[in-house]
Amino acid sequence: MREVRARVVRLLAADDPETGRLVRLLMTLVLIWSLATTSPAEAAVLVWPALAASMGCWLAFVLLDRRAPRTAAALLAGGSAAAASVSGSEQAAPTVFLFAALLLFAAHVTPTMAAIVAVTAADLALTAVSMIWWDRPREEIGVRAVVILCTVLFALHRRHYRRAQQDRARAMALDERAHIARELHDVLAHSLGALGVQLEVAEALLTERGDVDGAVSRIRRSRALAREGLVEARSAVAALREDVPPLPDALGLLVADFRADHDVPAVLRTTGVRRPISPAAEVCLLRTAREALTNAARHAPRQPVTVELGYGEGAVRLVVRNPCQVTPPLSYGHGLQGMSERLALAGGTLRAGPDDGGWEVRAEVPG
Repeated sequence: MREVRARVVRLLAADDPETGRLVRLLMTLVLIWSLATTSPAEAAVLVWPALAASMGCWLAFVLLDRRAPRTAAALLAGGSAAAASVSGSEQAAPTVFLFAALLLFAAHVTPTMAAIVAVTAADLALTAVSMIWWDRPREEIGVRAVVILCTVLFALHRRHYRRAQQDRARAMALDERAHIARELHDVLAHSLGALGVQLEVAEALLTERGDVDGAVSRIRRSRALAREGLVEARSAVAALREDVPPLPDALGLLVADFRADHDVPAVLRTTGVRRPISPAAEVCLLRTAREALTNAARHAPRQPVTVELGYGEGAVRLVVRNPCQVTPPLSYGHGLQGMSERLALAGGTLRAGPDDGGWEVRAEVPG
């Protein structure tokens, strides 16, 4: 029972609060109730068929909207027209059907603006003719027309807002994928370029000098470059996967692997309230942490390492510290220089240098 309740809650939370399943269920119940309380004393032979047609269009719309949205929208237009043709009767059901169908038709994202204007004009005309035929007061016809127009304008506003949200989400998704594509391009270009250089040198050592040991060393370096490039490419691709772990968990796995591989104390501390950040920024921080840990193992072996991840106001900060008694060589920063350039593309910054007798790498990205 608890699982069913949780599934229902998730379904409703992911649903559209205005035109989703819950709204349609409630509106269907209202329409059924209005039919049950309808008993036309005049022109029942006209009212009942029109209400039956409108109800049939509504039910077909509910069933077909997910599969055939254009057909479903056309059914809404037909249902509103059928209800409008008898909306001048003394019963409330035709008016309820008219407003329900017309509201969802105008708020639906499938119909064009010309179709919405045409259906609204047709419903206004049918409503006016129906009210005149039933001898309703002229001022009541005007009030009904104003209410219908206000309803359509409200629905159009919500439709425009939802479309703007969809466009914004689509633009954000494309922007994130552009960042990841740039990361992949950088990884492949760097790894394959360096790999090609190493293989060319190895070939020259073998063919021109006969230096087997030097060629073997270059080939081993090529294997290491290929392995590192594959790891970095997988990290970038993982940012597009739905099951990618959150940044603190991914850093925790990275630190645990480093601790097991090098047999040194390594801890991860997380401060602030955890929150998701952009995939591009996440990839940059993970790659920065990996580069910093690799440099720490190379230039300060057997020394403890501390990794700190802090969620601040408007920014996420990564700090990697390790003791370092001597000044590292200039090559220490070559990999981090590339990280700095990639962080800049994601709007972040990187600083690496001595700090209180040790070495500190500090990366910060907006988020």
